[in-house]
Amino acid sequence: MDPTVTPDPLTPVLAEALEKRDMAAVAFALRHHPVMVPLASVRETADAAPDVWMYRQPETARLALLLFSSESTKPAELPSDVGHLDGEWLAAFLRTFGDDIETVFFDVAGPYPMQATPDELRRVLAIDPEVNGSTE
Repeated sequence: MDPTVTPDPLTPVLAEALEKRDMAAVAFALRHHPVMVPLASVRETADAAPDVWMYRQPETARLALLLFSSESTKPAELPSDVGHLDGEWLAAFLRTFGDDIETVFFDVAGPYPMQATPDELRRVLAIDPEVNGSTE
């Protein structure tokens, strides 16, 4: 490995799931590994809620949440500040803002982009009992 190259801080699990186009594997990756999320601003402290940057679609004004498996799949044109957040955070974020988000893109610029609805992600994450139909 070239010592001048900084390795991606994330595991390859999400990238492998996207390559397979396997939503169950994507859900596993999101539950057990961080996902890279562009941030609109730097968090003041580690405990501060992240200020997530989202793409506003010009045609509909609806929002798209962009998630990335690694630094190498995040387009340089997006904000340089990122958070490495887990599945519980993602489920809570989608519970709060899911009605305003039309779609969630994974690695939108490739090499293996995928797309899901907020409801689909909450369901496959199995973290949100209301979405899964359980009231326990």
